[in-house]
Amino acid sequence: MFSQIEPCQFACDMPPQLMVVIDTEEEFDWQQPVKREHTSVAHMEVLERVQSIFNEYNLVPCYVVDYPIVTQDVGCRLLKDYHRAGQCEIGAHLHPWVTPPFTEELCAKNTYPGNLPFDIQYQKLQVLKAAIDQCFGQNTRVYKAGRYGFGAQTEQLLLELGFDIDVSVCPPVDYRLDGGPDYRRYTDKPFWSAGRKLLEIPVTGGFVGWAGTRSLGIYDLCQQFKRLKAPAIASRLGLVDRLLLSPEGFTTHEHKRLTKSLLARGSRVFTWSFHSSSIVPGHTVYVQNQQQLQEFLDRFRRYFDFFFSELNGKATTPTRFKQHVEHHI
Repeated sequence: MFSQIEPCQFACDMPPQLMVVIDTEEEFDWQQPVKREHTSVAHMEVLERVQSIFNEYNLVPCYVVDYPIVTQDVGCRLLKDYHRAGQCEIGAHLHPWVTPPFTEELCAKNTYPGNLPFDIQYQKLQVLKAAIDQCFGQNTRVYKAGRYGFGAQTEQLLLELGFDIDVSVCPPVDYRLDGGPDYRRYTDKPFWSAGRKLLEIPVTGGFVGWAGTRSLGIYDLCQQFKRLKAPAIASRLGLVDRLLLSPEGFTTHEHKRLTKSLLARGSRVFTWSFHSSSIVPGHTVYVQNQQQLQEFLDRFRRYFDFFFSELNGKATTPTRFKQHVEHHI
C-alpha cells in the first residue's frame, strides 16, 4: 500500500497538536446501495453550525470535498467564503460513484476508490482535483479516499497528480467485509512514504484497555462472539475497546480516554473527524433528531476545552503540520 515508510520526526517537547478533517460529501442512505443520482448537498446551507465552533477555538478545519459538493453552488458557497477568509483548508475526497467518468460497475467493492483500475482512479481524481482547483483557486494537495479506500496504486496516483498529504488511513479499523482495506496494524502516528514525497496523517483511532499489546487478537476474538455480547463485555471490563476521535458514535469520556492512552504511547498529533452531513438530523446514523444533533455539537466544545485547556494543546492543519515536520527532517 505504501512504499519506503519512515516515521515523522518532530521535537520531543512538541505540545499535542489537533487538526480537524471533515468528510464533506453528498447526502445518501448509508444502509442502502449507493446511487449515482444521490447528489443533494442541502445540509451545506447550515455549515455555520460547526464552522462557528471552530472559529471560537481558532481552529482551521480541513474540508475534504467530493464532486457533488464542489460542483453545486449550495455545496461550495460558504466554503469559498471561509477559504477566502483563511478559516479553512480544502482537500479532495473521492466518492467514485458520483464522480465522472461513470464507467465502473456500481457495487460495494467499487465504492472504495483504491479498488478501481488505475486509469479509472486517475480519471476520476483528475476530474475532482480540477474542479476543486478551479473553485477555490488553489493547487489541491490533501487527499482522503472515499470510504477510506486507499489501495495498492493510490500512492502512485497521488504523486502523479501532485498530492503530497494523505489522510485516508484509519487505524485500527478493518473494512475487508465488503472489499475495503485493513488498517488494524497501522497506528495513529504520521509517517512519510515514497521517499518523503507523501505525508500520511492517519485518522486518530486505536485500541485502549489493559489488554495492551494483545488488544488486536482479543478484539478479533470478541468479534466472533458478538451474539453473546463479547465486545460489550470486554469494553465494560476495560479489557479492550476500539475507539476513534470522532463525535459520531463516541462519547466525550471515550474521546478523553483515547487521547490520554495515545499520549502515553508517544502520540502528539490528533485528528477530529466526522461527516459534514451529520450536521442535519436524518442524514447519518449518528444524528437522527434534534437532541442527538445538540449532543453531537456539544461533544466538540467539551473535547476542545479538554484538549486546549487541560492538555495545553495547539491547533494545526494538515499543511501546517507538514511544514513543521519538514523543518525537523
